[in-house]
Amino acid sequence: MNTTQLLTQRQLFFRHVAQTSDFPLALEIERADGIHLYDTDGKRYMDLISGIGVSNVGHRHPRVLSAIQEQLDKYLHLMVYGEFVQTTQVQLAQALAQTLPEPLSAVYFTNSGTEAIEGAMKLAKRFTGRSEIVSCFNAYHGSTQGALSLSGSENFKRNYRPLLPGIRHIRHGDEAMLSGITGQTAAVIMEVVQGEAGVRIPQQAYLELVRKRCSEVGALLIFDEIQTGFGRTGTFWAFEGYGLVPDVVVCAKGMGGGMPIGAFISSPETIGVFRNNPILGHITTFGGHPVSCAASLATLQVIREEKLYQQAEAKGQLFRDLLVHPAIREVRGKGLMMAAEFESFGTLKPVIDRAIERGVITDWFLFCDNSMRIAPPLIITEEQIREACGLILEAIG
Repeated sequence: MNTTQLLTQRQLFFRHVAQTSDFPLALEIERADGIHLYDTDGKRYMDLISGIGVSNVGHRHPRVLSAIQEQLDKYLHLMVYGEFVQTTQVQLAQALAQTLPEPLSAVYFTNSGTEAIEGAMKLAKRFTGRSEIVSCFNAYHGSTQGALSLSGSENFKRNYRPLLPGIRHIRHGDEAMLSGITGQTAAVIMEVVQGEAGVRIPQQAYLELVRKRCSEVGALLIFDEIQTGFGRTGTFWAFEGYGLVPDVVVCAKGMGGGMPIGAFISSPETIGVFRNNPILGHITTFGGHPVSCAASLATLQVIREEKLYQQAEAKGQLFRDLLVHPAIREVRGKGLMMAAEFESFGTLKPVIDRAIERGVITDWFLFCDNSMRIAPPLIITEEQIREACGLILEAIG
């Protein structure tokens, strides 16, 4: 008998699935629905992190499943990106353009957020003819080498150097450092709300100065909306809440309804530079996969038609009102993107573990490990919020 037949799925997971840490959660999930996950023993878990910002409309939303099935009955991959007219790509691109101010109407589809960042970096260099890119300390834009170069955390970069040259870092919210954006700068890539830094929300005046400085020196302003987009912060795009228009928007995570997809969006003039010198200036095989586009279009329609983003702030405020405990220093947040700060990781990690035991999944942040990540599906109800907060408070003990 083949000995692997005697091993459990958990044992096979640790033997054959490449691990990214020595302590994965290793929950064995059999099915998911709405805000809940169910393990092989039938235990129910409330997903308060949306698969890290992905399941904005919940798990297996009926309209998303219907759109996927409808597309499955037509075709899957046909041709590399940008060659064939594929209905789901066209409809999704149009729908995205309708959520955005002019001139943001040209969409380049990718498979993920980090790929969208890579494309946006190339776009900025090609359009401006410059090579320097400015990003923020404690920013997270992905894990590929270009995106990692933008990261402001040396801990995650030091063992992968040399990375891209020409990257300058500024502190998110520090007006004095904006002088570092110069005539040599191709682009400033910035999260509107810093995610992995522990949900850091900028002042209106700061973002206005960033926009002004980029315009003055001819640098593109690229807003990374990978975590904040698709209704997470109380508007469809986080930058809407500040009344600003970037030159490029990058999105992924919550846009796919659970399917892998990303995009960078700019003006037709800007993104048109990929057409020549050289021809095919940016290419992808699977970017804009028709099934992912169908799922994304259904997700976008649900969020807009049901105005889920308009409910996010009140639901987030309910979390902040209920999560009151001496161990919680503060709860930062915008909409349903929140961070509950504890004294240290040593204090927080046992709380996360005990919450999971009670059926509530939370997490920490890469660059802020003393804060609990709370970002549930936008469809979460008031009753579910109260239940979740009660279990978190029990876990704090």
